[in-house]
Amino acid sequence: MTCVLFAGIGSAQAQSSAATIAPEIARPGLQWFNVAAPVPLEKLRGRLVILDFWTEGCINCIHIIPILRTIEERYPDKVVVIGVHSPKFAREKSATSVQDAIRRYEIHHPIIHDPEMELWQAYGVEAWPTLVFIGPDGKQLGQVQGEPEPHRFNRLVMDLLKQSSGDIKPQRLLLKPLEAASQGRFSFPGKLKPVPGVAKRWALADAGHNQIVLLDDKGADVRRFGSGKEGFADGAANNASFNHPQGLIASPEALYVADTGNHAIRKIDLRTGNVSTLAGTGQRGKNLGDAASGKLTALASPWDLELKGRQLYFANAGTHQIGVLNLADNKVAMFAGSGAEELTDGFAKESGFAQPSGLALNADGTELYVADAESSAIRVITTGARPKVKTLVGAGLFDFGRINGGFKAARLQHPLGVAVSGQQILVADTYNNAIRSLDLAQEQVSEFDGGVFTCVDPTCIPTREPAGIAIDGKDRVLLVDTGNQRIEEYRPSTKTYHTWAR
Repeated sequence: MTCVLFAGIGSAQAQSSAATIAPEIARPGLQWFNVAAPVPLEKLRGRLVILDFWTEGCINCIHIIPILRTIEERYPDKVVVIGVHSPKFAREKSATSVQDAIRRYEIHHPIIHDPEMELWQAYGVEAWPTLVFIGPDGKQLGQVQGEPEPHRFNRLVMDLLKQSSGDIKPQRLLLKPLEAASQGRFSFPGKLKPVPGVAKRWALADAGHNQIVLLDDKGADVRRFGSGKEGFADGAANNASFNHPQGLIASPEALYVADTGNHAIRKIDLRTGNVSTLAGTGQRGKNLGDAASGKLTALASPWDLELKGRQLYFANAGTHQIGVLNLADNKVAMFAGSGAEELTDGFAKESGFAQPSGLALNADGTELYVADAESSAIRVITTGARPKVKTLVGAGLFDFGRINGGFKAARLQHPLGVAVSGQQILVADTYNNAIRSLDLAQEQVSEFDGGVFTCVDPTCIPTREPAGIAIDGKDRVLLVDTGNQRIEEYRPSTKTYHTWAR
């Protein structure tokens, strides 16, 4: 079959490759998921094969999952999708972490875990994500670098199938999906935020259950919002639907939700329980710009929210920007970030972020702290007339670790959550499975309160990939232990921690 040049498919870059037999994927030592045994390319002859080179923390890789799912459902016996997990971060080399990601994003096609990136090198891949196409004759057809535009990508697959029609021999691949995560109260929960009011309450983004949960101060459910079914519907609390919401913020009257999978910002009226959409169209959007109607503006994986008066800030992770929604006129605009995926400071609109995923305002609202996940950084944005961005900790997109000390030398690893109290910032240092503390006055990073806490649960398990954190006074910290589907409570005065809600 002749080599195909993949052009005109949106923002992704496409390139052809020599019409040679594709390198074998069923290599010794590589772990496979969602199938009973490794599948050699020889057994896939007669079908179009798409290799998805991805890594679990990459937002653009996450965006591709539903695009590929559409292809799998449309051509179940003609197209085979196989994910090749090629880790960027040290934590992503863990098979347990990969399994969590497969369950979290409900991936059903085969996944090859390639911790040393053997296949990445064999196929000459240079970026996350990259899609490599292999024809029914086993020869490479070409590749797509970056996140493709869905409709054009679908057209590309249709064209390749037509060109290969004489060689196509339809046959379904026998799958053996991972068992779903245990069904407890929570499923891969995201952010936890306090709800203002006389009675102390908390709001939790229960992402895997597609719900928002209102909790009392002992961690018990007060009320749930959302049917639990993945969807994008407004209305009464039990009928409305969300799609893997990750973040939220509360006022005395409402919960505002970063409905990540729907690329939208939703509002829950705490009095009536009614859910409405403030911004987003349900489709993945491009870079944020000047103020425009919220309901007509497509967002890109909003991951967390903060509220200052009538200004609702949101981490638009998919375009590497911080946006702001004016609740007075319901208009959305870019607040910070050019849209380039980078770590650059300066005036807000000229700065660069890399998948911002956590937000926290200081007490007087003059500073907005950002957990910038892909750069393993903590940033701060002033909220005055001429906002500026400054990096506190972090050096670049490939600089990460678990190093304490001065801000310049210290390192984090893919943090998703941040909280602030006075001169202290606490970070849910996700891929280090830890709470880290930033002292703003001394410009020092350390383990939270020395890092030595005693677990007082009947059965103790290590924290796994926490995604949210909240500071409640001087002697209480709540950590969303996402990988273990629970919330932990830390008490510095006794140096103990336990499961607060599960």
